[in-house]
Amino acid sequence: MVLTDGENVLPLASSQDHKRVYDGDQGPNTGGMGAYSPAPVVTSELHDRVVKEILAPLLRGLAKRGVRYRGALYVGLMITEEGPKVLEFNARFGDPECQAVLMRLKSDLVPLLVATIEGRLARVEIDWRPEPSVCVVLSAQGYPGAYEKGKEIRGLEKLRAWERGVVFHSGTAKKEGRYVTSGGRVLGVTALGGSFHEAVREAYRAIDGISWEGMHYRRDIAQRALDRERGGKPEG
Repeated sequence: MVLTDGENVLPLASSQDHKRVYDGDQGPNTGGMGAYSPAPVVTSELHDRVVKEILAPLLRGLAKRGVRYRGALYVGLMITEEGPKVLEFNARFGDPECQAVLMRLKSDLVPLLVATIEGRLARVEIDWRPEPSVCVVLSAQGYPGAYEKGKEIRGLEKLRAWERGVVFHSGTAKKEGRYVTSGGRVLGVTALGGSFHEAVREAYRAIDGISWEGMHYRRDIAQRALDRERGGKPEG
């Protein structure tokens, strides 16, 4: 994910999502069942290659068509043995990658967006927290297929003073003073940690206090990053 003022590109921290609905990358694709940042698979060399070979040509191509795009760009990539391959472009942030990335953002987001609009990104710097972050999506039973709405969500009040994370609302509504489900992907429970292990533990600890009828979530978010952190099999 990057910000661009049409001429300059300001990359955000890298992230990796989990598209399949069940553990072990099983089941149908979803909008995303979780994400983590940074993505260890995105080395500095790979990062520079994406900017040079994908983003710069994209902006040149838009300029030739008379388009100066200013805003967020989300480039969905598959990392292959031959290098990065583009799956999709989106004129928005990725979800739930955005939740994991914003947890690590130290800079104020608003001035970054203003600089994007005003064409000043070449003079902007961005600061990140060094700690990794992990976002676990809590979904409705049946998602990404048919699912019911209106299930009362319990336990959110216990996390009001949570200092190491944020619960992002997605498919929720408020009914008679209570939060209820109103979509397939309901909440994004996102935590920081001194390591991926700590961030994962913190996120799932928070999830233990949340419940509604039929709540579903993956229990292996960031597993590849954990394997890499432990010196196990490489991520990819």
